[in-house]
Amino acid sequence: MAYYYDFGPDGSEVSQGYTKVTAGDVYARERGYGFTDCSQVTALQRNEEALSGDFCIPFGATFLADVQDGNYIVTLTAGDKYAPTHTTLRSNGERSVLPDIHTVAGQVAREMFAVNVRGGQLKLSFGGLAPRVNSLEIVPSKEQVTLFLAGDSTVTDASEDGFPFSGWGQQLQRFFKHDVAVANHAEGGRSTKSFISEGRLDVIQEELKAGDYLFIQFGHNDQKNDEERHTDPPTTYIEHLRKYIEAAYSHKATPVLITSVHRRFFDASGKLQDTHGAYLDAVKQLAEEEGIALIDLAAKSKRLFEAEGPEGTKSIFLWGERGEWKNYPGGVRDNTHFQERGGLRIAELIVEGIRENELQTLIMYLR
Repeated sequence: MAYYYDFGPDGSEVSQGYTKVTAGDVYARERGYGFTDCSQVTALQRNEEALSGDFCIPFGATFLADVQDGNYIVTLTAGDKYAPTHTTLRSNGERSVLPDIHTVAGQVAREMFAVNVRGGQLKLSFGGLAPRVNSLEIVPSKEQVTLFLAGDSTVTDASEDGFPFSGWGQQLQRFFKHDVAVANHAEGGRSTKSFISEGRLDVIQEELKAGDYLFIQFGHNDQKNDEERHTDPPTTYIEHLRKYIEAAYSHKATPVLITSVHRRFFDASGKLQDTHGAYLDAVKQLAEEEGIALIDLAAKSKRLFEAEGPEGTKSIFLWGERGEWKNYPGGVRDNTHFQERGGLRIAELIVEGIRENELQTLIMYLR
């Protein structure tokens, strides 16, 4: 089922086949759509043109639409006849999908992106200096390539309450056109072992299809000593990684192994210290044995972090002073997880690895 929304003030004309959304439409389950908070939303009408003549101004607002799970192509129309606009957009899980939409007065932009919906609801969070939303088209698609991510908290989609914490998977969709939908199944605290035991790989397998990709990055929690998560690099770690590879092949999808991104630990000389050890060697060995693509994120992140140095990497990792961020009022010193800038920098390294491995289907759809 497709969903079409025409945004504007009460009483303005509704385009045929569209549902009118006004500045006062608060989300209600019986309605199935609406803003979570309308206090910062206004609506204006500039002319009688269908869809582009009226709009809502959603300053810091989030729009919800109840939809069936699956992949969608979402088309946003944004513009204003009288004024320049600047809109940013995040989708479910605070994923950055359209970082900067600029229009001049009289211009209307029509931007398309992909989104993978789980949980029966599409969430679109608006930002920017002068945001506009004239219309939304949410159309299901069976033709997209789905890029599945299996991993831990360094990969996961962070919640709004965790801002500015960001996994690199959260930033990945913005690099792709609407032909690729990123399905981020990574979850904090998981190892290759616990991810499988909790049924998370089974969920991915239910959706995997021929032509899709499965990116796999673990290691941080495989090092933990508890029985639920611990694996041994040369034995059980490799054994569990093979299960992800087999899952991909069983559905004619392409597995890609990724070495663990480094933590922020420097020695006195400014050289990065390796905290992953044999886990990195195990991934590289397995990729060579299986003849599958490897993105050596450990090596890439090492070069990046050493170039930035102990001070520069504070803007990559989740570091903040007291009172700097609302969600960390007492300050934060986290040498494992990333803030948004860091998640974006690591996502750029993943895209670099996609190109190096000549993953042509994905390369073809990079923005």
